[in-house]
Amino acid sequence: MNEPNKEQEDSLLKGSKILLVEDEESLAVGLEFNLSEEGYDVTIARDGKEALRLFHQNDYDLIILDIMLPFHDGFQVARQIRETSLQIPILMLTARTAAKDIVEGLEIGADDYITKPFHLKELLLRVKRMLRRKKWYRPVISEQPIYQFGNNEINFENLNGKSGDRQFRLTKREAMVLKYLIDHQGTIVSREELLENVWGLSSAIETRTVDNFIARLRKYFEPNPSQPIYIRSVRSAGYMFVKF
Repeated sequence: MNEPNKEQEDSLLKGSKILLVEDEESLAVGLEFNLSEEGYDVTIARDGKEALRLFHQNDYDLIILDIMLPFHDGFQVARQIRETSLQIPILMLTARTAAKDIVEGLEIGADDYITKPFHLKELLLRVKRMLRRKKWYRPVISEQPIYQFGNNEINFENLNGKSGDRQFRLTKREAMVLKYLIDHQGTIVSREELLENVWGLSSAIETRTVDNFIARLRKYFEPNPSQPIYIRSVRSAGYMFVKF
């Protein structure tokens, strides 16, 4: 059976349900129109409280979430969503360009971010790629939901991890980075390759963001994060996963 090409994949994304959380009226209406023109089913929430109410009442395929919102800001909304849904993609909109704000969003569990002002074409491309990755990740983890290496275990379905007696939960993005490295174990994976295949971007996210994710994975799974044995650095090339 032939695998669907990108055009066929895109047609399967039509009708995807998107929750758009944006309090700026003109931006919300404009985005709703353009997303609807792409074939998506869009619902608007204009504050954090309404966003959480709609999220708990309906099933969505993706959430576009502004950070600056009345009642609950985007960080608070993302935290509450991640308490009940680990897999739904979250794209954060932010006028904040400070690295700490972007990192905070990613650590909470946002899958991607885009800074205002942004180009509409770029946002639509991000949305499409995030929906594609959602469809990719589900069958991939169903084939091997639990993976063990050394004294570690990761459940790619519920994102729970263990290292010895220590237990923790990964964000979905952390899990996707680890899954990609595991699937390519023994092979050098460049930062650019991770950006392309895990984030779905070519250069929009700085490569140091990838390094931050690798650093967090090492803190979870390495006996000594400063001298990694599983997730190794290859100078000027990228990273390599090695299983003992």
